[in-house]
Amino acid sequence: MDTASTRTPRPPVTVRTAAVWAVLRRELDRHAGRELTVLDVGGGTGGFAVPLAELGHTVTVVDASPDALAALTRRAADAGVAGRVRAVQGDGDALSGLVEPGSVDLILCHAVLEFVDDPAQVVAAINTALRPGGTVSLLVAGRAAAVLGRAFNGNLAAASALLNDPDGRAGQRDNVRRRYDASSAAALLGEAGLTVEETHGVRVLADLLPAAVVEGDPQVMLELELALASRPPFRDIASQLHVFARRP
Repeated sequence: MDTASTRTPRPPVTVRTAAVWAVLRRELDRHAGRELTVLDVGGGTGGFAVPLAELGHTVTVVDASPDALAALTRRAADAGVAGRVRAVQGDGDALSGLVEPGSVDLILCHAVLEFVDDPAQVVAAINTALRPGGTVSLLVAGRAAAVLGRAFNGNLAAASALLNDPDGRAGQRDNVRRRYDASSAAALLGEAGLTVEETHGVRVLADLLPAAVVEGDPQVMLELELALASRPPFRDIASQLHVFARRP
């Protein structure tokens, strides 16, 4: 008997990923018993892709880094899901040429739109790749957290520049090309024809507190992060914003 096929793995939930996994689990539960076609744009070494494959889904990871894709391949093999994970070298800006239209049930686009040349083009390609009823999990850098972080560190000039820059960038040396708030991230998806269903903050407290506090009582910390994730104004000062949307 193949015991591996009967087990139900649980994704690795941490303070930094709990809010995202909570949303993904609800969507996966809606399709219980069905193998989903998943695309992970900028999925790197497979932090989300491999657990999704372990849950029985087929995942294609598109990433520009050959080293990251090599690590992904090893990680998938070690987890026994190499046959469910496909690595494709490419970047978000070229997504439309890498994916068959209307072929994907769930797309992850985490920490990508901050760096691409044209975020609207990437989101449009995501909408095209989704089947009707398909969903996208979007994770972007939050502007408010970046402003506060620089102010708390005493870099008031950078905080002011980031606050007033149209793209939420702290000058030309900032390696993040743009940052978002909840409304601008939702607007980007809405303009592409997607319907936003949920918005959460990710790492509301995890990046503000000393590591000793975060690690001192992990369960309480996890519960507090999840409680704050969906509640403005706490949600809006999170390091990242998670927006979950569906193609009508």
